[in-house]
Amino acid sequence: MNETCSMVFVVDHDDDMRGALARPLRSAGYRVEAYDCADTFLGYADLAHCPACALLDLQLPERSGLTVQRKLHATLPIIFISGHRDVSAVVEAMKDGATDFLLKPVRDSLLLDATGRALERSRRMLESRRELADIQHRASRLTPREREVMTLVVAGCLNKQVASELGTAEKTIKIHRARVMEKMKAKSLPELVRLADKVFADTDRVS
Repeated sequence: MNETCSMVFVVDHDDDMRGALARPLRSAGYRVEAYDCADTFLGYADLAHCPACALLDLQLPERSGLTVQRKLHATLPIIFISGHRDVSAVVEAMKDGATDFLLKPVRDSLLLDATGRALERSRRMLESRRELADIQHRASRLTPREREVMTLVVAGCLNKQVASELGTAEKTIKIHRARVMEKMKAKSLPELVRLADKVFADTDRVS
């Protein structure tokens, strides 16, 4: 992965600590934005357009790092940093999806290793979001009837069964099915099933 296309957000209220974290990251070629409070970070950081991760102090003064983590809703990987070994906080952070937990002062080698892992995870997350957006765009082009046909086809129904369920001719279902395959850019039934699973899973999350 090209480091210059990756962003690392450093969020710590201590000026010296922000500098100590930012310097080795910039030396390694990463772009770095440093924030002294969580609200500024949440209000101004661009979290969605490139691989990114956050180095987040667990004990921020205005709101805890765990609160910030929950507010981000897993939009980017988080590496927690702390001056205290709080086992319960570590467990909670990792359960909520943190990629690493580092104790201050942080060795440069550990920092860079953790950042590399977090950014690789971010790259995969970004690719998944873009793929899902593309699939959703394809699905949005389906007519209501074509969507009904797709739902029944991926459930394993034959054309004649779909025709019976929808009260129409099997020939008409074949036409709808061909249009579904074309609009979804699916070259086979297994591929259509995979695409439909992503569409329906995302719909379930929204509802």
